[in-house]
Amino acid sequence: MIRIIADDKIPFLKGVLEPYSNITYLPGNQIKRNSISGTDALLIRTRTRCDPELLSGSTVKFIGTATIGFEHIDTDFCEKNDIKWTNAPGCNSSSVQQYLAAALLRISAEPGFSLKDKTLGIIGVGNVGSKVQNLANALGMNVILNDPPRARKERKKIFASLEHLLNESDIITIHVPLNMDGQDKTFHLFNSETFSKIKKGCWFINSSRGEVVETEALKDALGGERLAGGVIDVWEREPEIDIPLMHMTFLATPHIAGYSADGKANGTSMIVNDLCESFDIPLGDWYPTEIPAPPEPVLTIDCNGKSSEEILRRAVFHTYNIVEDDVRLRFDPSRFEKERENYPVRREFPCFTIDLKDGNEEITKLLKSLGFKVAK
Repeated sequence: MIRIIADDKIPFLKGVLEPYSNITYLPGNQIKRNSISGTDALLIRTRTRCDPELLSGSTVKFIGTATIGFEHIDTDFCEKNDIKWTNAPGCNSSSVQQYLAAALLRISAEPGFSLKDKTLGIIGVGNVGSKVQNLANALGMNVILNDPPRARKERKKIFASLEHLLNESDIITIHVPLNMDGQDKTFHLFNSETFSKIKKGCWFINSSRGEVVETEALKDALGGERLAGGVIDVWEREPEIDIPLMHMTFLATPHIAGYSADGKANGTSMIVNDLCESFDIPLGDWYPTEIPAPPEPVLTIDCNGKSSEEILRRAVFHTYNIVEDDVRLRFDPSRFEKERENYPVRREFPCFTIDLKDGNEEITKLLKSLGFKVAK
C-alpha cells in the first residue's frame, strides 16, 4: 500500500483512502522533511511549501493541492525530479462568484448606489473571472476585461489594456494567480503607480492573492480620496494581517472567498481522483456524498414594491451573509487561521430554492442565471 501524508484540514478526505493506503494526517505547516520519510504522495493546501528543502532526496512521487493556486509548489523542481503535481483549477469558482455577489450587493446597499450601469473592471478572466463576468452581466453592469495571457493567445478585441480598465471602472476586482516575475508578473501589480491611475471614487476588491497588492500603497489609496472603499479577502504575510488596513476596509474577510462547502468538495475530489489515477487506486470517479445541507434551503420573497436588485440582495444574503465573516475577523484578527479552519458551512446558489410572491419573468430569469432554483 502506498504511503500518503495529508493536510488534516482537507475536508471530506478522512476515511476515503484508508482502505487503499497508509495515510497520516498532519497540520499543513507541520508537513516537514522529517515527517515525509518513505512517503509516496502528499495531499496539501497552501500552507505546505513543496520546494527542494522539503522534497530533495525524498521518495515523494505525487503532490496534490486542493487549491486553485499552486505557487507554494516548486513546479520546475517537481518536473525535473519526476514528481507529478496537480492542483484543482476552477474548484471554487462558483464560491468566489457568490462572495463577489455578496460584496457587490453589500456595496450597493449604501445610500444612492445602484449596480445597474456601473462598470466592473475584471482583472484575470479565467475560471473565476468568467463567472464574475456572468454575475456582472446578470446585474446589468458594464464590464471591462483585462487578461494579457488570454489576449495574446486569443487575439480578441474583448480584452482591454490595464490602463483603460483603471481609468473607466467604478469597481475593480482581481482574479489572477500570483506570478513573482516574467511577462505576466502579478506580484505588486497594484502599487502606488497603479493606484494613481484609478478612476477617483472607484471601489477595489481583492480575492486573489494578497501579494498582488502592495499593502502600503493600498492604505494610501484608501486613506486619500482615490478609492471609495475596499473589500479585502487576501492579505500580504497571511496569517499576520495588516491591522490598520483591516480597519480601513469596507469589508475584511480571512481568505474565505472560495470556502463554500461545494468548492471544498470539488477541490478534494479533483486531487483524490488524480491520485487514484496515478497509483491505480480503484475508487472510480469519487465525490463526497455527505456535504451538509443548508439549514434553510427554501426562501420566500415578497416581490411587491421591490426592485430586482433588492430581491437579488435578499436571495444572495440568505445563502451567504458576508458581514458575518467581516465581523468575526474584526473581533479578533489573531484568529485568522482558526476562522479558516473552523469556517461554517456555506452552500452555493444551486442548493437554494426561491419562492417568489408577485415575481415576474425578469427576476425569475435573473435568479436562474445565477444558479438558484425558482419555485413554480
